[in-house]
Amino acid sequence: MYTIHQLQIKQFIGFLILLFAFPGCTEKISQVIGSLDQIAPSQTLQTGGDDCSAYTSYSPDTTHLDHTPVKYIRVNVHFMNSSDSSKNYNYHRARPFGEKLIAAANQHLTDNQKMALPRGNTTPILPTRYQYKISTSTGYEENRGIYCHYDDDLYWFVSRGRNKNNYDRHVIKKYSIGLDSIINIFVVPHHPDSVVSESYAVTSAGIALGNAIKIAGVFETRKSARAFRGLLNHEVGHVLGLRHTWNANDGCDDTPRNPNCWMTTDQAPCDTAASNNLMDYNKHQNAWTPCQIGKIQFNMSRESSRARRVLDPLWCQLDPKKTITIRDSIVWSGAKDLEGNLEIEEGGVLTVNCRLSIPPHGEITVAPGGKLLLRDALVHNACGKTWNGIKVLTRGKHAGQVRQSGNTVIENVVVADQVMSQ
Repeated sequence: MYTIHQLQIKQFIGFLILLFAFPGCTEKISQVIGSLDQIAPSQTLQTGGDDCSAYTSYSPDTTHLDHTPVKYIRVNVHFMNSSDSSKNYNYHRARPFGEKLIAAANQHLTDNQKMALPRGNTTPILPTRYQYKISTSTGYEENRGIYCHYDDDLYWFVSRGRNKNNYDRHVIKKYSIGLDSIINIFVVPHHPDSVVSESYAVTSAGIALGNAIKIAGVFETRKSARAFRGLLNHEVGHVLGLRHTWNANDGCDDTPRNPNCWMTTDQAPCDTAASNNLMDYNKHQNAWTPCQIGKIQFNMSRESSRARRVLDPLWCQLDPKKTITIRDSIVWSGAKDLEGNLEIEEGGVLTVNCRLSIPPHGEITVAPGGKLLLRDALVHNACGKTWNGIKVLTRGKHAGQVRQSGNTVIENVVVADQVMSQ
């Protein structure tokens, strides 16, 4: 009979015998690729083509949603008021209303609905993969991204007539905070003189002006915050690059022109042609098409775009929990900003046709039997920091494969031309 101590020694010896008897089971890092000249060009790999500019290349893949990380848009909210504080919500009511407005708009973003047009359509329902995040700026922390301003000259909104000011930017220039990187939402009441006029419609209205948005009719109509979520999403849609769909070509084939009915009625054409798309003026504004989502994601990926500047740059810090693992054949024809490492396992094949950003201190590993194919790709760190390169693993005589073609570029690797083994 063995004692517990003797059994532990026997098990350890057995482990060593197995380890040395089957040395090929241990994976090693045979190479760390940090520059293009370390990769042999492929004679059979074709170049990527023009897919990087196609909106369809950016529509989320519902079977691999982690390949399109949720983007967070930084916003703040300004409540404009008269000097006697009677024309809009004061701070103790403005803060909860602003928070509820953003929460309601985010809920809409996560609950995309089927397109009502064209009749009988089979347009796919995809997740939008973006959300809003109330954000503050240095020096304004105690306001936590929601502000109240009292200004008799600038608090009001007039949508038509000789005093029309919906396009006027003075209130934005004076009160915006962090406008270069935050969407500033201004909640402005209709002018009291307009409100008393029977010919002036006191309704909800909005307009997007660069990185700022004006929303009117919130205080006067006394509607809940949820009532304005479609209006807010519509105006942010303009900031993100979307256009109206009912009266012109908006660049998307899945957003048909329509008579711009507010809602379905008993009268033609609104009995059969009422839209629910976000970028139409309608009661619901709760449907995003694949092309519209792809266009938004495309604009968010462009390094010089306005849409990208208002994002919380989560790709600038490594989150190991966001590691993406490739186990089957995947093609990335749109730009990607990863927030974790990238692992290509045995049997996995990843083809990269566009820009791919790896977070600081992140890495790509290619396991034996895995393949990374770079076709006209830029592999870099989009924050101007360094990452740890492409680690090619071996197991015995088997190794991961990395191949490149076209104008592939690898940048920002911390130590180029490094070869490691362990």
